[in-house]
Amino acid sequence: MSEPSDLERLLSRARDAAVEYLGSIGERGIGARTGRDGAGREAALPEEGVGGAAAFEELLARAEARAVASTGPRYFHYVVGGATPEALAADWFTSALDQVASSAAGSPLAVDLEVLCARWLCELFELPADELTGVFVTGATAANTVGLGAARQRVLARVGHDAAERGLAGAPEVRVLTGGFVHASVVKACAVLGLGRASIERFAADNRGTLDEAALARRLEGLGGAPVILVGTAGEVNSGRSDPLDRLAELAARHGAWLHVDAAFGAFARVTPRASDLVRGIERADSIAADAHKWLNVPYDCGFALLRDRDAAARTFRLSAPYLPPAVAGEPRDLVPANLSPESSRRARALPVFATLLARGRAGIRAMVERHLDLAALLADEVRAAEDLELVDDPVLNVVPFRFAPEGVRRRDLDELNERLGRAVLEDGRVAVGLTRHRSVVCLRPAIANWRTGEDDVRLVVEVVRELGARLLG
Repeated sequence: MSEPSDLERLLSRARDAAVEYLGSIGERGIGARTGRDGAGREAALPEEGVGGAAAFEELLARAEARAVASTGPRYFHYVVGGATPEALAADWFTSALDQVASSAAGSPLAVDLEVLCARWLCELFELPADELTGVFVTGATAANTVGLGAARQRVLARVGHDAAERGLAGAPEVRVLTGGFVHASVVKACAVLGLGRASIERFAADNRGTLDEAALARRLEGLGGAPVILVGTAGEVNSGRSDPLDRLAELAARHGAWLHVDAAFGAFARVTPRASDLVRGIERADSIAADAHKWLNVPYDCGFALLRDRDAAARTFRLSAPYLPPAVAGEPRDLVPANLSPESSRRARALPVFATLLARGRAGIRAMVERHLDLAALLADEVRAAEDLELVDDPVLNVVPFRFAPEGVRRRDLDELNERLGRAVLEDGRVAVGLTRHRSVVCLRPAIANWRTGEDDVRLVVEVVRELGARLLG
């Protein structure tokens, strides 16, 4: 049996290991240091345990070999923030408290802070806090599921069908109309909710994915009041661009559609006058999905959904059982967040968000976002100045798509060359940059969202790409 002293020793060891790891995060190789073959299958479950200290040392050894330094300043692969000191400390304490955050009966602390942080986020983004209800979830995929689940309930209720009670059998078809920026998480949410991937109709005017507003308007006219969900994107993953949300809001109001905005990281454009016009109109959305573990820099996993029609979500996700506490007369309905999302077992995700927003304030978050915008502009300038690199799209937020395009290589061969280069960059491990296809070409798409990232880290991206690209050419 473990003793109280074992807990103190283990926590002290964990602290020391974490401080050592984070202290070297800027110089560490990004990727796993060992191959995948056999990983996770090399040992049988022991009959007798080895004890907490030995088990933790084994975990440390495996982390040294297999962990990815995704919280470091040179990780640009996915749109990932690093955990700020205040967020990490709060997250550690969250694990120690181990709250049941499904309702105020389980944890008044967790739910109080969830309600408060949802309001603070609305204030940060200049959204109508009195009209929106927030719920914390694992990330943007779950947040999109919450928003689209509420949308499905509401647009079908308008034609007399209760999807939460009756399912989709016999229901009119729900159309999901969007531009070319739509993210895979929205597609997944449509599949999970029974709307179907095939229900999504994309209206793109060019190979950037720019919304074809005229074609969308004609389609809405042709549907003649059928159940429709419009999906706008704030911060497309390849370029940072956004749909014209203000005009989507006008179309939604005119045709009785629900407007959902996937704003996984683009919502943070609202915090600075330098970028807020890019997402003008988001305040008119019926639902918004976003991530805190991206630009807010809290630890994984933490996303949130903001809902104008709270009842539509509650009808979809409500949870009731004899052993659960009944609603208290006069008690705010927000005190049962499990009724607003797919999760009943919920971690107290609002605690690191609370610590971050309180520590940094509006000005601190704005300063971080603006610094990342400056770093994206610097990276774009470095790419333009390199004769063997090509900027694929001008950055508008924090994503800079570019490719290796040296003289003498045929244009038709550049996709294959950049695919090889992308693999080489990840294997090299000095920086982590992902590949994508944007504007019909394969390119790299570094995304800058980590509070630790500085100018030298950004310049290293260009240095590594040019070095490894030249090596591939022999």
